[in-house]
Amino acid sequence: MDIETDGGVAARGDHLRSRGGLDRDERLVKDGILRMGSLVEAQIRDAVKSIVDRDAGLAAAVIEGDGRINEAQREAGDIIVMTIATQSPVARDLRFLMALDHVAFELERIGDHASSIAKQTRRLAEEAQLGEVATLARMGNLAADLVRGIVTALIDVDDRLAREVAARDDEIDHLYRTVFADVVERMREEPATVERGTRLILAAHWIERIGDRVTNVAEDVVYLATGRIEDLNP
Repeated sequence: MDIETDGGVAARGDHLRSRGGLDRDERLVKDGILRMGSLVEAQIRDAVKSIVDRDAGLAAAVIEGDGRINEAQREAGDIIVMTIATQSPVARDLRFLMALDHVAFELERIGDHASSIAKQTRRLAEEAQLGEVATLARMGNLAADLVRGIVTALIDVDDRLAREVAARDDEIDHLYRTVFADVVERMREEPATVERGTRLILAAHWIERIGDRVTNVAEDVVYLATGRIEDLNP
């Protein structure tokens, strides 16, 4: 019969307490990432809605709201740094925390892109609407859906879902090419629409960048789940 020494019991107790603290801190970070994801998704939808409705007030709210996303990133980063310093995570736990830190960065940048989209509304709100804005709205809502999907994939460490989300970036790319081609053709035929068309293309460009950043997060999820580094959008 094995007899466990007092030292062995104490060591196991210390390990369990450490594991409990690490699990708690990881949950805090994941909760923060979920909040960031919800904020970013709402920012994208509101930014696109501001263009479609020519709503300068809503655009201003999106621009102002970017500060909340920046603060959420700082909070998540602080918890991650504190967790690494106090819990000394190794192997999968350390990789998970570092991935969450990168995801927080990507979400913050997506928030910046949403703000950039809203900034185009300031001039577009004063002008007649271009018909191509309908395709832009489809792009924006799809990008918001992908943000929601990739955050879920991250929290669940679901590489299958991550791959599915990343694959839909092709839809955003296709819509971007459609908007670009249609708006350029309109500007050729109607020179008076050049400024409006340029701003619409800029907004579409920022949505396209959101899709690229979602793919970056998807690659992180695949790495966490499988240990393999893959390019999901070659």
